[in-house]
Amino acid sequence: MLIFMFFWGIMEVVILFKTELEVSMLKEQIGQAAGEIYGYLESNKGTASLAQLKKKLDLKNNLLEFGLGWLAREDKISVVNKAASVSITLN
Repeated sequence: MLIFMFFWGIMEVVILFKTELEVSMLKEQIGQAAGEIYGYLESNKGTASLAQLKKKLDLKNNLLEFGLGWLAREDKISVVNKAASVSITLN
C-alpha cells in the first residue's frame, strides 16, 4: 500500500507539472497569435473581417479566437458584429 501511495504521489506531481507546462505553452502560443493578428491588422490599414483573418493567418486550434480575445482584453482592438460579418479594427 505504501508503494502504491508513493507511486500515486509521483504521478500526481508529473501530471501537475505537465499541466502547468501545457498552460505556459498555450499562453505563449496565444501571445504569438495575438502578435500575428496585430501585425496583419497594421499592414491592412487597421481593419479586417474575421473571415479575412481566418483565411490569411494560419492559426490552428482556436488560436485566432484566443488571440482576438487577448487583444480585446488589452483594449488593442474593437470588434463589431455587422449583419453578415464580424469586423476587427485596431484602436
